[in-house]
Amino acid sequence: MAQVTTGTTVHDVVVIGSGAGGGTMTKVLADLGVSVLLLEAGPMLNPADLKEHMWPYEAPNRGAGPHGEAYTGGRTGFSYSATYGGAQLEGEPYTVAPGSDFSWFRSRILGGRTNHYGRVTLRMSDYDFKPRSTDGLGWDWPISYQDLAPYYDKAERFIGVTGTTEGIRSAPDGIFNPPAALRAHDTIVQRACAKLGIRAVAARQAVTTIARNGRPACHYCGQCGRGCKTASNYAASYVQIFPAMQTGRVQVVANAMARELLTDETGKVSAVSYVDKTTGTEKQVRCRTVVLAASACESARLLLNSKSPRHPQGLANSSGKVGRYLMDTVGSSLSAQVPALSGMPRYNSDGYGSHLYVPWWLWDKHKSLNFPRGYHIEVGGGYGMPGIGSFTGSVNRAEGYGLKMKQAIRDDYGTSIGLSGRGEMIPNEQSFCEIDPNVKDSFGIPVLRFHWGWSEHELNQVRHMQQTFREILESMGGRIAPGGARGGGAGQAQTTGTGPQRGAQAPQTGQAGPQTGQTNAPAGQPTSAGPMAQADIPGRPPISRGGAIIHEVGTVRMGDDRQTSVLNRFCQAHDVKNLFVADAAPFVSNADKNPTHTIVALAWRTAEYLAAELKKANV
Repeated sequence: MAQVTTGTTVHDVVVIGSGAGGGTMTKVLADLGVSVLLLEAGPMLNPADLKEHMWPYEAPNRGAGPHGEAYTGGRTGFSYSATYGGAQLEGEPYTVAPGSDFSWFRSRILGGRTNHYGRVTLRMSDYDFKPRSTDGLGWDWPISYQDLAPYYDKAERFIGVTGTTEGIRSAPDGIFNPPAALRAHDTIVQRACAKLGIRAVAARQAVTTIARNGRPACHYCGQCGRGCKTASNYAASYVQIFPAMQTGRVQVVANAMARELLTDETGKVSAVSYVDKTTGTEKQVRCRTVVLAASACESARLLLNSKSPRHPQGLANSSGKVGRYLMDTVGSSLSAQVPALSGMPRYNSDGYGSHLYVPWWLWDKHKSLNFPRGYHIEVGGGYGMPGIGSFTGSVNRAEGYGLKMKQAIRDDYGTSIGLSGRGEMIPNEQSFCEIDPNVKDSFGIPVLRFHWGWSEHELNQVRHMQQTFREILESMGGRIAPGGARGGGAGQAQTTGTGPQRGAQAPQTGQAGPQTGQTNAPAGQPTSAGPMAQADIPGRPPISRGGAIIHEVGTVRMGDDRQTSVLNRFCQAHDVKNLFVADAAPFVSNADKNPTHTIVALAWRTAEYLAAELKKANV
C-alpha cells in the first residue's frame, strides 16, 4: 500500500468481527458503558434486504441466483437467502496441504454466519469441560461448567431459546421458551427412537416464542436461514449490534479487512491495520485493547501475520500453539422414504427449523463402545417450501415426463425423513492451519494453509451413527435408498428421498470441490456422494469433509499453562494482556454441542471481565 492513514482517536476497545462472539462483546461492553469500534470485513446489513418472505417465483431463477449460480454450486448471496459468503470468495483464497481435505466457509457481512445458521443452541455438559480427566484424551478446559453456567443463563434470557426441562446429563437444561408443537415427522421419529430406548426431545433453538426486548414472538414462517425481519430468531446483527449502536457508544466500520495487529515497544497492541475494501487504502485505528472475533481460523491468521521483533512467531504465540488443534464437528446423515407419510393430507409444517432432536444417550456407556465421544441427532422432514433441487430424488427415481413426472413429485413430497449426526472430534496434531509462505490474497495479506485428518475415533463414531440411523428409520418402516448415506454439511444436497430435507442440513451456502493443495482449490467437481462427503474413499464411512459442518473451533486455545496454550481462563492472551479472543478459537475441545451458544456465553464472560479490567486500568 502506497499510503497509510492513521487515526488520532484512541478507542477503548476495537472488536474485529461481528458474528456471535463479536456481536456479544459489542452489546455487553456498550451496555457497561465502554466505547467500541467494530470492524467488519463485509458490508453493513440492511434489514430491508432480508428475503424470508419472498416466494421463489419472485426471485431471479427461482432463488438460484441472478445468473443461476445454485445450478453449478455457486453462491446466491442476498438475492434469496441470508448467506453472504462461502467456501470460495473472489480475491480471498486459501490453500490446503497435499493429502488433506478441508473447506473453509467465510461470511462477509455484519452479523456473519448468525444471519443464516441453523440456530441449534446447546449447552456443553459438565464432563465436556474435562475430557482428559474423563477418558485421557485431549485436554481439560481451564474453566468448568459452573463457571460458564451463569453466562448460559444470561444468553438464554436475552436471546430466547426453545426447549423443555429433561434432566439429561449430556444435555443440561436451561432457561427455555415454550417450544413449538411436534409435527407428523417429528412424532414418528420420537416414537421410533422410544422403541430403541432412545430419548428424543424438543429442539433447543435460538428463537424466541414469546415477546422479548421489543422482539415479537416467532411467527413460524419456517425460513430462518433467510434472516428474520422481526428479529424473532437470533442473529448478532439485529439482536445485538443494532441495539448496541443505539447507545451511541458503538461505531461500525464495514468493509474493513484486518491485516495486522501493531504493537508498541512494550509488546502490547497499540493499533489495528486494515484495508478499506471500498477504496483499497490501508488504514490504522489506535486502541487501548483489541478483541479478535473474526472466526477461529481468521483470528489465528491475524495473529500469525502480526509478527514483530518481540513476537517473531506471530502475536501471542510464544507457545507455538496459534493455529494448532483445529477441530470441526463430525457429520454424517441418512434419509429414507417413510410409507406412513404417503397419502397424508398436506398441512403447514413450517415452524422454526428443527422441532425435535436426540441428545447423546450413551454418555455413560463409552467403555462398551469403540469410540470415546458422543454425538447428537438432528431431524429433518415435513412440507418445506419447494426450491431449486428439492425434487432431485423424485426425478431420478421416476420414469417419463410431463403429468407422470409431476404426479411422482407430488406423491413423494413430504414423505422423507432425514437424520443428521453431529459428533465430537478429538483434537489431533495433524489438524491445524498455518500461513502459506507463497500465496497472498488480493489485499496482499498472506493466506492460510490447512492441514486436516480424521482419526479412527471419529470414523468409528460415524459407523455407529449410520447403524443407529438405519435402526431408527427402519423401525418406522422407512425405505433407505442405496447409497443414501452422506457425510453432511453445508452445500451438500441430499440426493435421496425427495431431495433436500428442510431442517436436516444447513442452508445451501456455497460448495467447493475436493481441495488438493491448490489455491482455494476446486481441483475436482463435487462427486455423486456430495461435495462435502468423503464416502468415496474405500473402507471409510460417510464422514463430512473437514470444515463442512462450519463448526471450526480451536486454533487459539485457552489454558492455565502458557507453554501449552495461548489464552488464560478469561480468553486474555498470556503474552499480550490487552489482547482478547471472543470467537470459537479459545475452545479446548469440540463437544457434540453446536458451538454458537458457548461462543456467546464465553464472550459475555470475557466482556464483563474486560470492562472491569478497563476500569481498574489493568489493560
